[in-house]
Amino acid sequence: MKNVIAFLENIRDNNNRPWFEEHKEEYQNALETFKELVTDIDQKLSKTDVLEKSKVFRIYRDVRFSKDKLPYKNNMAAYFERASKMRRGGYYIHIQPGGDTFVGGGFWQPEPDDLKRIRDEFAYDHQTISKILKAPQFIKYFGGISTEDALKNPPRGYDKELPGIQLIKQKSFVASRKFTDKEVLSPTFGDEVVKTFETLRPFFDYMSAVLTTNINGEPL
Repeated sequence: MKNVIAFLENIRDNNNRPWFEEHKEEYQNALETFKELVTDIDQKLSKTDVLEKSKVFRIYRDVRFSKDKLPYKNNMAAYFERASKMRRGGYYIHIQPGGDTFVGGGFWQPEPDDLKRIRDEFAYDHQTISKILKAPQFIKYFGGISTEDALKNPPRGYDKELPGIQLIKQKSFVASRKFTDKEVLSPTFGDEVVKTFETLRPFFDYMSAVLTTNINGEPL
């Protein structure tokens, strides 16, 4: 991963097309190293989960509607999609120098019907999800789910005194674990990513069960 970190540091400091074209081979080599990591993670994760596919994101930025006109991302990222509608949630890896690498997954801004179903479940039973999110390994890796994307007040129709109201105020349900550059360069980094993803499984399995049934537990 040394060439990945080195290239991303260079593109961060030289984010322009002439430099990129001059160092295209350096980029291709770094991209190949990252793709090998993604393939390795995919193969190992597939031993415990059923994946539909993995996708490596392009380094080119869409600047059409952005004030930031820098043409390239200063990260490499990939997504692992779980197979079938019965397996909800997805895994994400984001490599960025300077201690900004992170891996994780979850449910980012679910569609309105799914969000209502999740909130209704938490209103009915907050203990099951709370137990999953407070599991020692989950806390060790993630510290809990992100609270950055949450309402300040309870959504309409939900009593502010509900025991699970903090979860109900969430608009997204995601968890992430950060890695230092030193950890990314460790030969065990890929295995650590797999362990991190596997720690999400109880959360994913529970949310999948919620999103594929109605409030009475009947299949949709």
